[in-house]
Amino acid sequence: MPQLRLALNQIDSRVGDIAGNAESVVRWSRHAAGQGAHLVAFPEMMLTGYPVEDLALRSSFVEASRTALVALAKRLAAEGLGELPVVVGYLGRSADAPRSGQPAGAPQNCAAVLYGGEVALRFAKHHLPNYGVFDEFRYFVPGDTMPVVRVRGVDVALAICEDLWQDGGRVPAARTAGAGLLLSVNASPYERDKDDTRLELVRKRAQEAGCTLAYLAMVGGQDELVFDGDSIVVSERGDVIARAPQFAETCVILDLDLPAAAEETPSGRVQDGLEIRHVTLSEEPVEPYEAAFPGVEVEPLDYDAEVYGALVTGLRAYVEKNGFRSVLIGLSGGIDSALVAAIACDAIGAADVYGVSMPSRYSSEHSRGDAAELARRTGLNLRTVPIAPMFDAYMESLGLTGLAEENLQSRLRGVTLMAISNQEGHIVLAPGNKSELAVGYSTLYGDSVGAYGPIKDVYKTTVFRLARWRNAVAAERGETPPIPENSISKPPSAELRPGQVDTDSLPDYDVLDRILELYVDRDQGREEIVAAGFDPKLVTRILKLTDTAEYKRRQYPPGTKISAKGFGKDRRLPITNAWREGE
Repeated sequence: MPQLRLALNQIDSRVGDIAGNAESVVRWSRHAAGQGAHLVAFPEMMLTGYPVEDLALRSSFVEASRTALVALAKRLAAEGLGELPVVVGYLGRSADAPRSGQPAGAPQNCAAVLYGGEVALRFAKHHLPNYGVFDEFRYFVPGDTMPVVRVRGVDVALAICEDLWQDGGRVPAARTAGAGLLLSVNASPYERDKDDTRLELVRKRAQEAGCTLAYLAMVGGQDELVFDGDSIVVSERGDVIARAPQFAETCVILDLDLPAAAEETPSGRVQDGLEIRHVTLSEEPVEPYEAAFPGVEVEPLDYDAEVYGALVTGLRAYVEKNGFRSVLIGLSGGIDSALVAAIACDAIGAADVYGVSMPSRYSSEHSRGDAAELARRTGLNLRTVPIAPMFDAYMESLGLTGLAEENLQSRLRGVTLMAISNQEGHIVLAPGNKSELAVGYSTLYGDSVGAYGPIKDVYKTTVFRLARWRNAVAAERGETPPIPENSISKPPSAELRPGQVDTDSLPDYDVLDRILELYVDRDQGREEIVAAGFDPKLVTRILKLTDTAEYKRRQYPPGTKISAKGFGKDRRLPITNAWREGE
């Protein structure tokens, strides 16, 4: 059997930074060449970053991507890497008028094989996702070929992400083509438990294709989305040969024994409407060598480590890719702001995390002390700005009572944070969790101010769970647990009136979160949720609170998505909406 040393570059890219992304391709290709690789691959839309959203509709951006691709091929050759095939994703356009009726030149989600200073082969994604956070029908037209390249005597079939997630298309076409390897380049966003789904998918597709399958994934973050890596290579039987770590840039180098290509090339055959397009780069197999890279399987992270890693990755990417230096957090002494602070310290370092304690007449002594203790444990920067003088001035002018008086305190804190942000250049982090955002338990222009919401997609019960987990990890490492125990153990409270606790207005979070998961994450209706064993009156109330808070959620900052359906691109409901479940 011919041998092939494969290099899968599980790396990050930055949307719009075509020059910087191209530089990364050159740098990592040079590294792979130094390891003796015969074939190098990069993630989906590596040159432009992913997702590009409406940038795909801007002709100047499409042309910049296409031009950069050609220049990259020449650059690789000039660097002495011309004989190393490099697979890289980019934004392209269709050459012909597609069958869907869109005009010739419509944008496509493409990848190319660069070799000998030229673009040896181009192809476009065949299956376009149009669910969840994906809008690819809006931007792209599908590809209609089955690309195959012959590298060192092995036929390598190529695919892009959704080509594996949907049945038919390039997977059975790879079998028809007699491929020895199916290589899929991906930018599949993270969500909880997706690593298990991904592994089973890759195993299934390898068996269907009848060959070894390499699934290369992106790592990093883009706005709400996080990419966890977890690249996988499996045999034609579905056995795991190699698996990359989550949330880490790496180059997976792997020696594979693969079937020799047939003498007759499969060009021109048609399978599932795809014409096989075959290009021979190198016919002769490499001289037999002793395998130095047999493959390493890294175990996926456990649930808590995985979710926390996603939150850290998402925040770090948002801060760094947008050119910010530091973050600002209102520290109440409560669990939400404490967890956000811990995430921020892990993401960008405590020296660049700034906290503000903003006590009012209703702030308890232990809450003030918990904020100070958090700062001591983490090493973040803390100042205290009492809001009582501002509050008294507003009250004297407006004479507010009840809820308006309570919300004034939150809004004064929001104004204080934004003023410091403007003055000193920090971005404000909003500490709201998914439970509170769902039922509208937040104050517009108060605790909802900020540029990013790190725990926006985290239910309150998971907030407590992650706080305990982070402290336990620190203890295991012999470090100081970052979150004060009192912030975890005390009843949650907004502290906007005497003796206030969250359960004055909401059910226990364990019950609330289970109802919300059924309604928000799984789109179940009232009758289904009641049938699951929940009190009918409570369900009706919670669903009404969720429906009427849509206008608040639309004004909340973006935040890291970790669930199958987060508030944002995933869940798109009208603000003006008379429909109510059960009415």
